[in-house]
Amino acid sequence: MAFTAADVKKLREMTNVGMMDCKKALTASEGDMDKAIEWLREKGLAAAAKKSGRIAAEGAVCAVVKGNVGAVVEINCETDFAAQSDKFMEFVRDVAEVVLTAAPADVDALMNCTYPNSTQTVGEMLPEKVLVIGENLQIRRFHRYETGVTVPYIHMGGRIGVLVNMEVEGIDPAAVTELGKDLCMQVAAMNPSFCDRADVDQATLDKEKEIQMAIAMNENEKSDRPKPQQIIEKMVMGRIGKYYEENCLMQMEFVKEKGVSVEKHVAEVAKTLGGKITVKSFVRFERGEGIEKKQENFAEEVAAQIAGK
Repeated sequence: MAFTAADVKKLREMTNVGMMDCKKALTASEGDMDKAIEWLREKGLAAAAKKSGRIAAEGAVCAVVKGNVGAVVEINCETDFAAQSDKFMEFVRDVAEVVLTAAPADVDALMNCTYPNSTQTVGEMLPEKVLVIGENLQIRRFHRYETGVTVPYIHMGGRIGVLVNMEVEGIDPAAVTELGKDLCMQVAAMNPSFCDRADVDQATLDKEKEIQMAIAMNENEKSDRPKPQQIIEKMVMGRIGKYYEENCLMQMEFVKEKGVSVEKHVAEVAKTLGGKITVKSFVRFERGEGIEKKQENFAEEVAAQIAGK
């Protein structure tokens, strides 16, 4: 029975085993998926295969910069205990190094990159790390900058990782490191949805206007002194300005200087340094965000164990 590249990918997703081993398994089993899984188990990869179905919502985010290249990576495991282990953190740093140097296009491409100080690929190394660490591991996502000046920040030991990317003219890049750190901490703390008001897409803006208009109209109906439509529209536009201040990094109040926007602070720093600074974008990864965690019930778990004896 013949097999395709899609079969190899499917087997890897089912077992967390490297692409080459999956290809060997399908070759040995003549394309039969069930037999290929058995073949992998016989080769000592059963533990990794069993763990692949477990929810991995813990882990760490790593943000690093070398020269002009910056990368932020999220890798998940099952427990906070494993996430704090030296072996897990070494794996996270190694994968971040691969992202920096190999510039993969996506996670699938990353899996085919060579693992540091090894002849194996990242995808081939992953199941080995699963066996060593003892938990399901998932390389979830990464982002990479290779132009401009990028500053990294890690919050709470890897719970949140941030990269801020800036374009700098007439200024030594090293001189904007402190500014970059301040902006990273602002992004980590405030979690803005956009870098600048110009980045807000029209659909989001239209929806927000619709919501604010509905709120204003409802308030007006309940008011003893109803306002004319043109006044309501001006109120809505004022609230849109507030939306920018709450959701766009550059329009937010700078956390270290009350009453001053981030945009104004950046301009003041640029003026002091004698050049121009443009904050182009940022990336913020929070460990496990969007992953549905398993809800543990300790009492039920103990009862089930007792019943099983």
